[in-house]
Amino acid sequence: MSRNYLERILRARVYDVARETPLDFIPRLSARLNTDIWLKREDMQSVFSFKLRGAYNKIYNLSDKQKLQGVIAASAGNHAQGVALAGKRLGVPALIIMPTTTPPIKVQTVRNLGASIILHGDSYDEAYEHARTLEKKKGLVFVHPFDDPDVIAGQGTVAMEVLRQHEDPIEAVFIPVGGGGLIGGMAAYIKRVRPEIRVIGVEPEDTPTLQSALKAGRRVTLKQIGLFADGVAVRQIGKETFKLAKQYVDEVVLVTTDEICAAIKDIYDDTRSVAEPAGALGIAGIKKYLQQSKGSCGNLVAILSGANINFDRLRHVSERAELGEQREALFAVGIPERPGSFLNFCKILGKRNITEFNYRYHDDKRAHVFCGLELSGNGKERHSIIERLQRRKFDVTDLTDNETAKLHIRYMVGGHARQVRNERLFRFVFPERPGALLDFLAGLSRGWNISLFHYRNHGAAYGRVLVGVQIQGAEVNEFRAYLKELGYRYHEETDNPAYQLFAGSGK
Repeated sequence: MSRNYLERILRARVYDVARETPLDFIPRLSARLNTDIWLKREDMQSVFSFKLRGAYNKIYNLSDKQKLQGVIAASAGNHAQGVALAGKRLGVPALIIMPTTTPPIKVQTVRNLGASIILHGDSYDEAYEHARTLEKKKGLVFVHPFDDPDVIAGQGTVAMEVLRQHEDPIEAVFIPVGGGGLIGGMAAYIKRVRPEIRVIGVEPEDTPTLQSALKAGRRVTLKQIGLFADGVAVRQIGKETFKLAKQYVDEVVLVTTDEICAAIKDIYDDTRSVAEPAGALGIAGIKKYLQQSKGSCGNLVAILSGANINFDRLRHVSERAELGEQREALFAVGIPERPGSFLNFCKILGKRNITEFNYRYHDDKRAHVFCGLELSGNGKERHSIIERLQRRKFDVTDLTDNETAKLHIRYMVGGHARQVRNERLFRFVFPERPGALLDFLAGLSRGWNISLFHYRNHGAAYGRVLVGVQIQGAEVNEFRAYLKELGYRYHEETDNPAYQLFAGSGK
């Protein structure tokens, strides 16, 4: 089998549309992890993904009669672009079945490449079944996204380039796994040419397609799959790709969504490119591998398989990257409900950067604060902060690994406070710097009670804070004089309808 695939890969016709992408050394992450890490830049293909290699090789090798009939494929993204581009370059009519949920930008991109498109079903599985029906009905040739020898061979050319570009020893190559086309082709080539190199697949924890199959000794169909890394959201490994994986893959590493987000940030820091979640799996896998091996290793290569990320997903990536890097901790902290409690709490934390601070008055005894803190990346640091707060009699609940808290509760802290009297709401803007929030709270320590507080560090030059303060009528002028002395830009929002509807006293 290996000789057969070696020959297929060496003969694969991909460079009519694909380019030989760089194998870049990434210095910042390498220095941080004390290991030389290299990144294979398949995000630099014309369609921002490796998928055009296999699609073009498959269509190129069709008979003249098959090319005349045309091809059909099912895909919501990268494979669709590869098939469309190959069809355009070879003059072969291409029909792509895409789920109705496919983002419009991806639909338009495929259409711009000259393919015909049918939107069908709410998922890839429904689009796939419809494509197989039309294949028979219209006499078209189905171009499978991964489970086809010509497709696998086309993807295997990535390995051919890696070994040519890095002739020095390589300890391991980390490859994203969805249906298995990329890892199948690359592993077949690597183990034939340089068998000492470890081939390691990387999958999301919520989509362990290959790992589940290897563990069971047979292909299994996952009942549920994660959709964050949509480029590898496949329920079942391919039949042909599983044969190759069983023979050639040394290990599979699973990573969390937060770890994928952290890897996207790592790649951006070193390359200024934004990887799609599936594309960042290789780097996430390297970091997990190094954690488990407890030390530095030889040269490690990650395949950056694609960069087709939806812009609206960047917000989620940014939110979760620091958690995945263990550079942010989330706590629920119980503090006494009295003036100065916020300030005392912040003084205990010192100049540590506070990333989030959410609070709403509940009663006159206890307050619960949702707080985010920046960490240095030391795994023990979080526990030392908890111990320090507990020694000062603060009740602390660690929410860093609480998925409900991270996804929902952090945005729901608040609501009406019917016991609050004389509350006025102010929105502040102040220069963002370490300790800025502590300085701000210190300025409010003149006896006025804070009844609402919301702050989130967005990495901007200016911090934005929403504060509710209980002020008696006679104190209003004194408070306004204080705000003028404080010197920060502010707007009073007491009459804002959004506040009155969702966070005011409800009276």
